[in-house]
Amino acid sequence: MKPVSKPSVLVNLLQALCAIILGNVAYFFLAPPFHLPRHRPYQADWGLVVDFWFCVVTYGLIRTARGWK
Repeated sequence: MKPVSKPSVLVNLLQALCAIILGNVAYFFLAPPFHLPRHRPYQADWGLVVDFWFCVVTYGLIRTARGWK
């Protein structure tokens, strides 16, 4: 197994954190006008699935943009 350098772990962590924050911001701004399902805290529902999807798409966009160097 290839060892992982600490800077690459930190970069991945920051990318994931940015994806979560930006994905949640996008979800909460777009949910009311587009009537997306709302997430209720401490419950598994469709709002949670949609919110997770926003974060995954944002992470993919960040990773793709970093690959265009």
